[in-house]
Amino acid sequence: MPIRQMKENSEQHFVIKPQVQNSMTQVQKNQKNLQNGKGPPTQNESQNAKINQHNSPPSKNRGRRRGRGGRKSDQSDIPMRPSSRPCTIVEKSMSEFPAIGKPVENGSVSVENGGNVCAMDMGFPSSSKSLRFAPRPGFGQAGTKCIVKANHFFAQLPEKDLNQYDVTITPEVVSRSLNRSIMAELVKLYKESDLGMRLPAYDGRKCLYTAGELPFTSREFNIKIVGEDDGMNGPKREREYKVVIKFVARANLHHLGQFLSGKCADAPQEALQILDIVLRELSTKKYCAVGRSFFSPDIRKPQRLGEGLESWCGFYQSIRPTQMGLSLNIDMSSAVFIEPLPVIEYIAQLLGKDVFSRILSDSDRVKIKKALRGVKVEVTHRGNVRRKYRVSGLTSQPTRELVFPVDDDSNMKSVVEYFQEMYGFTIQHTHLPCLQVGNQKKANYLPMEACKIVEGQRYTKRLNEKQITSLLKVTCQRPKDRENDILQTVRKNAYDEDPYAEEFGIKISEKLACVEARILPAPWLKYHDTGKEKDCLPQVGQWNMMNKKMINGSTVSRWACINFSRSVQESVARGFCNELAQMCQISGMEYNPEPVIPIYSARPEHVEKALKHVCNAASNKLKGKELELLLVILPDSNGSLYGDLKRICETDLGLITQCCLTKHVFKINKQYLANVALKINVKMGGRNTVLLDAISCRIPLVSDIPTIIFGADVTHPENGEDSSPSIAAVVASQDWPEVTKYAGLVCAQAHRQELIQDLFKTWHDPVRGTVSGGMIRDLLISFRKATGQKPQRIIFYRDGVSEGQFYQVLLYELDAIRKVGVLFFSALTLKITLDEEVDGSYLFQSLTDLICFRLVLL
Repeated sequence: MPIRQMKENSEQHFVIKPQVQNSMTQVQKNQKNLQNGKGPPTQNESQNAKINQHNSPPSKNRGRRRGRGGRKSDQSDIPMRPSSRPCTIVEKSMSEFPAIGKPVENGSVSVENGGNVCAMDMGFPSSSKSLRFAPRPGFGQAGTKCIVKANHFFAQLPEKDLNQYDVTITPEVVSRSLNRSIMAELVKLYKESDLGMRLPAYDGRKCLYTAGELPFTSREFNIKIVGEDDGMNGPKREREYKVVIKFVARANLHHLGQFLSGKCADAPQEALQILDIVLRELSTKKYCAVGRSFFSPDIRKPQRLGEGLESWCGFYQSIRPTQMGLSLNIDMSSAVFIEPLPVIEYIAQLLGKDVFSRILSDSDRVKIKKALRGVKVEVTHRGNVRRKYRVSGLTSQPTRELVFPVDDDSNMKSVVEYFQEMYGFTIQHTHLPCLQVGNQKKANYLPMEACKIVEGQRYTKRLNEKQITSLLKVTCQRPKDRENDILQTVRKNAYDEDPYAEEFGIKISEKLACVEARILPAPWLKYHDTGKEKDCLPQVGQWNMMNKKMINGSTVSRWACINFSRSVQESVARGFCNELAQMCQISGMEYNPEPVIPIYSARPEHVEKALKHVCNAASNKLKGKELELLLVILPDSNGSLYGDLKRICETDLGLITQCCLTKHVFKINKQYLANVALKINVKMGGRNTVLLDAISCRIPLVSDIPTIIFGADVTHPENGEDSSPSIAAVVASQDWPEVTKYAGLVCAQAHRQELIQDLFKTWHDPVRGTVSGGMIRDLLISFRKATGQKPQRIIFYRDGVSEGQFYQVLLYELDAIRKVGVLFFSALTLKITLDEEVDGSYLFQSLTDLICFRLVLL
């Protein structure tokens, strides 16, 4: 098996091997049908690419965008979990598998025809493929060696037997917190008797884990729990649950030890999961758990974000197998919570105005109702009795007008009188509505001034721009400060005193892991030869456009400007546009300094009307030709204007836009103008710079044969949105060997579906019959049109895949790429390489979870 390295740094990854479930007869039949009696196709010839910076005119964009990009949703939980991991390439050619009929490892069968894989549709289930880790071939040598601190804390592998038990609770409970309360009561009552002094760890659902066996294989317990307030009057209800604990299996820690020592290729996920649950058990009881993170107002003082929200500091925790042994990965994180304020103070912050004396408008009521629905509140008018209720609605009448029946004779009493007579509580703000709590059919009324929001309720809805800015300021830390916070968190968690860690024999170091690293040299960048500086070596990741020209400047002949900012006068906007035009020309673009029509001013609420007016006016002036570019001046605080503008221009008008904020228009900065010019050039089809190694064909695994690089990700709706679709985005390089220009496609798919459904798809056409296509095929065709050749290698980066879905996404989407390859290339040989980025923050570097695989198409 040939072994190669990528980027001079390498680590473990995956090699995928196909299996065929169908019979050999069926395989041969498919093979014959698809080849259709023809001989093997000729191999694509590699071509030497040249930079066309002098002789050929720069590419032009006619105003229609080939692809549309999406923006990530604003998330109220910022985990701040950077990861970094080097990548190794191990190739496995399909032609290297045994001939058809010969068994390969784990009983799979490989299909081969004269050294090439048959052009057959991979119709077998993804689960029929096997994945195995490939051994790491070595370490990279490039760069300057150094030692870095990693936010990993080495753990000692326990020597005890880990046992798994199934837990069944009747009646069934949906809430994990209630499940934990039931099990906590069970352990409290039966630890010293039926549980044989064992202290179990519980995942909150169906699994219970112990260090050593329990005195039984199956046993039933009856547990009584006092229920939480449900919003109805009367005493708390006591409920009884039947809990059945049944032995399932024993985890093999020897397998984990073999894996950590390099003697075993596959990580035993079950054992790692048990250890992770054990180390999370105590934190789950002490803190507010959100996913793999824990939050508390005691870790650091909460920071106000505005409109009744605050940021809580927390930490992320996960047990990880590493080359240096078992380690606990810990990092700081932040999440948004509803501030535990008196309800009246909360709505005052929410609305941004005085509510103590003013009557609320209908729009105010709608906003309050939307914000408070489902939120828990506690009453404050009964002294130490702090009953909790969940808000179900808001009354349409003010408190002073509310009455309710007090008996079966339909005698009515006002809410004001009731609270005065029953509790001696005088309602002051009778102009405000009451909160409705409990059952909607038999609503209970609570005055706002008698309620306070319960602490620890996470906010999962969309944040506004000011809140996002405030949250980013809170979460942004210098490396040293972050290191100190991580160490303080480890000391505060006191894993050496954790009763669960002690029970299971897990010991955690309190020192950051020290890891050998290398600082890689920066790549040389190539600019146009007419500039004073023809190439550039970035220093500490920074460089600028001074004395440089874009290597391929685009042309902007027909442009217009629309101004949505009331504070920007026409003369100021004209001056800004002139300065920007000059900067574009200086940077190497052909930019017409005169707009097609005079600068048009409009109000933000008339965005669609204004855009269509500008397009129509320009079209009339140009006698049917289209605008190439629209400059847009936006207010600094523009709410939904930016999103609305992009949506209309990109999906309706097919118009390229460049937005600029008012603050930059008034304070013209050459560095800002240069950055905007770079963005415009790329949007119009130009290239700002390329790697010098790309021109010299010296990029490993890219320059030797025509190569296309894909990137893919899926953006999901925010928590709380149950019906919005997920958005899949795929981009692909459109030039070679420079791999600088990219085209993008987006598509909507099922809610929270991580698999990209439109990578490959088939549908029925009334004329052509069954038709195959999809996002990958469209981008491959686009590459062929742009470069004049088919790619012989595909490098595919897949972002944002969680550990639990890694194999599923990998197998499904790799199958999609195979199917497209079979249709696009007729017959091919696949060499496949995969790499998964794992979590591991090195305090100064931030990457996301990533799958990378490479297919060589021969």
